Amino acid sequence: MRAARRLPARARARVASASTSARASRTSTRARDAMDVLQFPALEDNYGFAVRCRRTNAVALVDAPDARAIADALRDAGWGSPSMILCTHHHWDHVGACAAVRARFPGTRVTAPRREAEKIGDVDVAVGEGDAVTIGELRATVRETPGHTLGHVVYHFEEEKKVFVGDTMFALGCGRLFEGTPAMMWASMQKLLAMSDDTLVYCAHEYTQSNAKFALSVDPTNEALRARAREIDALRAKGEPTVPTTIGLERLTNPFCRPDSEGVQKGVNMLGSSDLAAVFGAVRSAKDNF
Repeated sequence: MRAARRLPARARARVASASTSARASRTSTRARDAMDVLQFPALEDNYGFAVRCRRTNAVALVDAPDARAIADALRDAGWGSPSMILCTHHHWDHVGACAAVRARFPGTRVTAPRREAEKIGDVDVAVGEGDAVTIGELRATVRETPGHTLGHVVYHFEEEKKVFVGDTMFALGCGRLFEGTPAMMWASMQKLLAMSDDTLVYCAHEYTQSNAKFALSVDPTNEALRARAREIDALRAKGEPTVPTTIGLERLTNPFCRPDSEGVQKGVNMLGSSDLAAVFGAVRSAKDNF
């Protein structure tokens, strides 16, 4: 969460299934085809997400940044009312509209991290590491990813190869450490990096272009990163989103996923270090002061 530029007016809600997410992944499976994702801009630079089970038409939201944006996106897509909100963490730009959404869609239940339930308030289901959440016939596993906040969680739809990461991982970045430590956040990033390379990563902000500028400052010889930065500039020039990304793409280009690489270690003057959490912390400190 931070102040940032407003999303272009040209940005529109998008419905993505495996067959329509070809830029990020060319592989379509029956599991992926069972799930639709509706992505839409909200607030200054947030993305909101809704998930739909194709077999049952059950709908859930991931976080609730803006009630009007949510309602408009669902209406424009022709989706039904949400049955639940899956909260990732307690920051206002992720849960500030929970009450308004519940008022607009009666019966919507709030699922939230157990460690932040009190901060979020009016939580129906508190979840933690390894818990399962179901949306129709879809099943997500909750993974605790402290760092940005102490109770942050992500929702991993393993069969569908999709993960909703809130503010833990960004395209070419990671969340600022408001509450946690570098070691804590690096452990959380490792949980994400343990997922398959073709897992689609839905992060909650459009920070990628500014993240690319920083990434190039600490990893300037990374050819995959340089090529990606050019692609990002082209997308943003057209007002197109850079989310979702994939675990594999972040593994190759995101400096917060590469504290073991020679290039990143050189970039933060820690060449040869075996303390990857310390290298990660140095990268985070450099980003904070970039």
